[in-house]
Amino acid sequence: MSQKSPRRDEAPSSTSHPVRQFNDQVGSWTRRVARPTGVQRGAGRMVVALLLAVALFTILNPRVFLSPINLQNIAVAAPEIGIIAIAMMLVMLTGGIDLSLVAIANFSAITISTLHTAVAASDPGLADNLGFLIVLAGIVAGMLGGAFNGFLVSVVGITPILATLATMQIYNGIAIVWTGGSTLYGAPTMLGAIGQAAVANIPLLFIIFVFTAVLVAVLVNRTALGRMIQLEGANTVAARYSAIPRRAVLMKTYTGGGLLAGLAGVLFLARNPTASADYGSSYVLLVIVIAVLGGTNPNGGFASVFGVVLATLTLQVVSSGFTAIRLSSYEYAIAQGVILITVMIIDSISSTRTKRPKKTKAPPGADTTTSDAALVRT
Repeated sequence: MSQKSPRRDEAPSSTSHPVRQFNDQVGSWTRRVARPTGVQRGAGRMVVALLLAVALFTILNPRVFLSPINLQNIAVAAPEIGIIAIAMMLVMLTGGIDLSLVAIANFSAITISTLHTAVAASDPGLADNLGFLIVLAGIVAGMLGGAFNGFLVSVVGITPILATLATMQIYNGIAIVWTGGSTLYGAPTMLGAIGQAAVANIPLLFIIFVFTAVLVAVLVNRTALGRMIQLEGANTVAARYSAIPRRAVLMKTYTGGGLLAGLAGVLFLARNPTASADYGSSYVLLVIVIAVLGGTNPNGGFASVFGVVLATLTLQVVSSGFTAIRLSSYEYAIAQGVILITVMIIDSISSTRTKRPKKTKAPPGADTTTSDAALVRT
């Protein structure tokens, strides 16, 4: 009898396609990354923290803290910080960091104010008509600043913290030379209208903040670029073997961060039509604190846009509450550090408990010595 040849329609064995197995494993692992428990925990703890902060300052000084003016100030001041914090979160997803975001925002605001003043000096009406293009030029300036950071990190290969520290100094230096160290006054009329507008008593600036957060959340969680950004931060080796274009992903991420920083610069001017090189110098550390409090993994891989929004509101409530009970900005800075350290300690303890192996009871009659040895080996 002749030996039977294998059927052509027979399914190939699993061992004959290691590449396919690897791709399936990476795909499954990436889906788990998209919905980590750390993200949910970050948003959940921020809900609790926000409620506690509101309750505390309501008890301490309800007349000032719950006044309509104070609540309005919280909603107006939070967007510019929150958008920069979202930009920081986006960059930290890749395992990097961008210390130049505030400098980019200032550079964008200075660009808008300078262009508007130059045009308005000869024709104020033309300056108002060109308001949208002038604002667009400021946002493009922010994108270029972020793109330069991306070039240094992705192409040149400089460590993100060193690259962005250097560009922060460069952007700040250019802004000081450009302005002569003085404050610039003037902005398109449309920005002033946006800063004062409200919809159903909700400031338009806050609505822009929420809309921006929704767009970034969709980008991160519902697009291929967002998945690649998360995978790049979670496991660089797996990302490389998955044929993810690392340079392109990093370039787009840092450019997107610059775009958001440019938008924050627009909000600077919408809230107050002045621009200076040193505006928001304390924001650099503040946005890092907000990103981490919101559930962003400092090592990359996962983050929560919703958590960042809640963390922004929580720290803004704390800032306004400190003002209501007449505490200084230095004491507020101390509170930021205490809050960050407390959250990191809680996260560390939670991670340790999660990773600790669970002991299982041996079945009746089983050799406990063998079971303990097997437990050690695992």
